[in-house]
Amino acid sequence: MQAQPAPGSCHYRYTADKQPLPDTKCTPGARNPAVTQANLKSTICVPGYTSTIRPPASVTGAEKSANAKSYDYTGPMNDAEYDHYLPLSWGGDPDDARNLWVEPPSPDHKPGNGPNNPKDIVEAKGHTAVCSGKITLAAAQQAITTDWTTALKTLGLT
Repeated sequence: MQAQPAPGSCHYRYTADKQPLPDTKCTPGARNPAVTQANLKSTICVPGYTSTIRPPASVTGAEKSANAKSYDYTGPMNDAEYDHYLPLSWGGDPDDARNLWVEPPSPDHKPGNGPNNPKDIVEAKGHTAVCSGKITLAAAQQAITTDWTTALKTLGLT
């Protein structure tokens, strides 16, 4: 299990429309050094790639609980997602604690329905654009770790 920030040391940020963002001191995002612009076709652009590097639930379950304490998250754990801030499909590091955070539910969430993560839509569109060569990996990574809610606009993908 990765060491987590001290309990209560991380603080969520929120966009004007109340979408959650991580504390940039605790969760700035971290790149996977094995993924580069030069090897996209043999890494993130291979169908199923992320399942080959995603940590198992036996590891992430304990980390999620510890990270929830770091962020003082007290909501139902099944409604939050232990999320890679820099997505695995965008070359995010699968194991670095600086890339993982307990993402609370978005404003339109229905309690008890599990995570609702509109960030997933951003991730899918950006991944397609990186793999098609429409945008660079570095530009995508910078945009999403600055603010996932504005990443597509920043990248000219809206």
